[in-house]
Amino acid sequence: MKLLVIEDERDLSQSICAYLKNDHFVCEAAYDYYDAMDKVLENDYACILLDITLPMGNGLQLLMKLKNLGKADGVLIISAKDSLHDKVQGLNLGADDYLTKPFHMPELSARVAAIIRRKSFEGQNRILTDDLVIHLQDKVVKSKGVAVELTRKEYELLVYFSANKNKVVTKEAIVEHLWGDHIDMADNYDFIYTHIKNLRRKLVQAGCRDYIKAVYGMGYRFEVEIAEKGSGK
Repeated sequence: MKLLVIEDERDLSQSICAYLKNDHFVCEAAYDYYDAMDKVLENDYACILLDITLPMGNGLQLLMKLKNLGKADGVLIISAKDSLHDKVQGLNLGADDYLTKPFHMPELSARVAAIIRRKSFEGQNRILTDDLVIHLQDKVVKSKGVAVELTRKEYELLVYFSANKNKVVTKEAIVEHLWGDHIDMADNYDFIYTHIKNLRRKLVQAGCRDYIKAVYGMGYRFEVEIAEKGSGK
């Protein structure tokens, strides 16, 4: 899942990105209002971590523009300002949550994950597809009760496909979502083919159907007949 950290304190931004990377998130960073606006206009993010006080602009103004554009990115405001007015204003403008500095990284990560669950998976802690279960909190995948050993990128691919069931996702969208702006694509998608091939093989070996179908000239589709909901337990 790709995140955007909009924070002008570079040390804090780098610390946030480093911590969330260990929680299987891909982080991009923006350090001022205009850099953040460019990234928001060009990309979609699972969640945006937004500071209120920014060089050359205000985080709440950016949030207002984001919502006026109809973008569905989750938003977690992180700010040193802890006044009730700022919190209420941010939530009324469409932010999903508010966290006051200083904060503990585990709480930040938990709040980001909660926003993503609400936005992409209707608040569920599990994604069920036939006998395949993805435990989002523990980042464990099981088929018929047996753990499926996946690499980090294979797990991220599976979650991304599951969030877009029965939709065609392009190779470009996969690269952008899972690698962000930290990779030079160079018009070569061989590494995507390798990850998808390995993921398909492991799921089939675990007794799953071959859910991932190539759509010629377009990308891939995670085909399911019935999208089931997890119990959230």
